[in-house]
Amino acid sequence: LPVSGPLLQLKAKHLAEALGRPDPEPSSGWLAHFGARHNLAFKKPPAEKGDAEQPTAEHWAGVVLPGLLRSYAPSEIYACGETVVLLPASSPGKGDSAGDRLTLLLCANADGSEKAPLRVVGDSPRPRCLQGINLGQMPWSYRAGSLAGMTASLFTEWLREFNEGMQRQGKSVLLLLAKHEAHPYLQLSNVRMIFVPPATALAQPLDRGIASDLKGHYQRRLLRWLPAERGVGQPTLLDALHMLAQAWGDVRPGLIASCFRATGVSPDAGTEAPALTLAPGPLSQEQLERRALMDEEPEHDGEPADAEVDGDEGTAEGEDVEELAAVQPCPSEREVWGSLATLRRYLECRATSPDLFQAFYELEDAVHMMS
Repeated sequence: LPVSGPLLQLKAKHLAEALGRPDPEPSSGWLAHFGARHNLAFKKPPAEKGDAEQPTAEHWAGVVLPGLLRSYAPSEIYACGETVVLLPASSPGKGDSAGDRLTLLLCANADGSEKAPLRVVGDSPRPRCLQGINLGQMPWSYRAGSLAGMTASLFTEWLREFNEGMQRQGKSVLLLLAKHEAHPYLQLSNVRMIFVPPATALAQPLDRGIASDLKGHYQRRLLRWLPAERGVGQPTLLDALHMLAQAWGDVRPGLIASCFRATGVSPDAGTEAPALTLAPGPLSQEQLERRALMDEEPEHDGEPADAEVDGDEGTAEGEDVEELAAVQPCPSEREVWGSLATLRRYLECRATSPDLFQAFYELEDAVHMMS
């Protein structure tokens, strides 16, 4: 069995956990020192039979792919892959160091009916802003990797969790992904992994518009972060994780299905993906309708609020003053954002389900529309 660098890093992580020393992810520097200490040289493995006869893009799209998809419904065909985004405090002038970016693992099915929760990989193993948070109930998950990138051990962990999720749903699915050293093959009970040949770059639905649409929504949410109104500085890593989860939720199922169709991973192959806008509207049609219902003033029984009352008809002057004192002034936008931040923190500490954050995100969008 050929031994590669990612396999050594994965084995080192497992040994550390077995010895009760869950150290941070073994880095590239650790691997280099390990190789020098034991006089190891990593070479390209010899070509196996059939390596020189990789299928062409036309053969893959016309013969191999249809045969693979024949046994699966669109809701059972998934694609996954990674993309990179910059942290809020980053800018083109700051460079592109590992501490300035995050790697996102995206996964969705061919009809857009299911999007796996975001798996985010950053550079910091123990971010201070994530302390005290019930991480198991967040609509995202965060891991630390070498240079903020996906590693074989992190991807293996995600794959096993994804397979367990399919087991709970009673589904057997097909997972399309690119061949990469950070994507080890696993024999799983409910997930069949298929590596797309490197020559078929078009057969990557995430690259045909899904990832770029998520980035557009993320950029729009970054731009609408108003420090002057919210009374805070730049968004933290925690703020960015929530904005990324909201942006992933903003990616419409119809767009996902169109991107799968454009790559041939759909019964209606050949349809081009729609033109994408970088910053579409903040709310979907369903959310706008809900927003309109919220704006409707409820009917009240009895006299209207502005009805004139005769002071001589039994109302004491002291009671009038008391009623006026009980009227609360309209809070400022900064106070509203502060209240939302308090509510979000409460959910981060006490939430019992990630679904609670979807309701919170919709409330935050509605407040932003009014501000």
